[in-house]
Amino acid sequence: MNCNGMTASRIESGTEIINLTLREKMVNRMVDLRSDTVTKPTESMRIAMANAEVDDDVLGHDPTAFRLEMEVARILGKEAGLFVPSGTMGNLISVLVHCEIRGSEVILGDNSHIHIYENGGISTIGGVHPRTVKNNQDGSMDIDLIEAAIRDRKMDICYPTTRLICLENTHANSGGRCLPVEYIDKVGELATKYGLKLHIDGARIFHASVALGVPVHRLVQAADSVSVCLSKGLGAPVGSVIVGSKGFIARAKTLRKTLGGGMRQVGVLCAAALVGLQENVAKLERDHKNAKTLAEGLNKIKGLKVDVASVETNIVYFDILNNAYVSTEKLCKNLEERGILVMSLNSSRVRLVVHHQISTTDVQYTLSCIKEAMTGVPYENGCK
Repeated sequence: MNCNGMTASRIESGTEIINLTLREKMVNRMVDLRSDTVTKPTESMRIAMANAEVDDDVLGHDPTAFRLEMEVARILGKEAGLFVPSGTMGNLISVLVHCEIRGSEVILGDNSHIHIYENGGISTIGGVHPRTVKNNQDGSMDIDLIEAAIRDRKMDICYPTTRLICLENTHANSGGRCLPVEYIDKVGELATKYGLKLHIDGARIFHASVALGVPVHRLVQAADSVSVCLSKGLGAPVGSVIVGSKGFIARAKTLRKTLGGGMRQVGVLCAAALVGLQENVAKLERDHKNAKTLAEGLNKIKGLKVDVASVETNIVYFDILNNAYVSTEKLCKNLEERGILVMSLNSSRVRLVVHHQISTTDVQYTLSCIKEAMTGVPYENGCK
């Protein structure tokens, strides 16, 4: 079931798409909380895209792409960067560069994005074996469990060779929780001790930086490579940047071409991402505050439960209690009729993600409509 309660097959139906469009026109406002990937390019982004200086990036000549890559690398304290179409491709390329020999093994969280949501690409394309370690509720993995998962090289005749550790910051499935710099440093020390590489899936690394009050370059200091998503909190329409050493990026660029990710006048997209870096990082703190307000408000609604303390950035999960007699499907349909889109995860769990195009008024409106849907009683501010 997809974000607004319809099956994929129905969404693919032309009739259903027309009906959805008609419903959208009937509501007075739209509040899209399915993900922070749903933002639309701002006017300043569109102007930058229209005026972008471009050339052939596959040949290495696109000046706007080069500016973006160098700027992201500078901010993250790495030597070089590479624009890629998606975070999934960025993570895949990074793993494959570090694990060039097929049959290599990567240690990563059992609840991580790379392991669950990226189509098993590291295995199917790279022949890399995932060795999972249990993620804690805060998204971390116990250091001693990571160390225990590292293969004994004396047994290479039997075991795959451990070459890489992957972390995710913020950790999406844990509710956008932040890995602190002290923890990342310890994992980096462990990697160095055993001659391994460390990759950080930093799709929302700027969220972690703002929430922790730690410069982003310091958060990834221990990492050999980092992938940074531009189309989530930063609000760009497309793309990610991976950063690392010059040698790492040179190999990554070849793999990008192999995977079909080499594009021509990509500066049109990179121009929007540069605007996102300049204008939207400063808005992340407000997003975090709105998410906390949303979590606290939801937790006051009868029939719902939220772990408010776990809401550190822009992601909120809430559970519908068994005695509420309201399924997520019914709730999502009710909210959709009021112009609110959310992500249903199962029959009792819902995810909301705040972004820079969600206002404090949108948060109050959402709380009002959810309370009325759950209890029949309007929220204090009303659901008009």
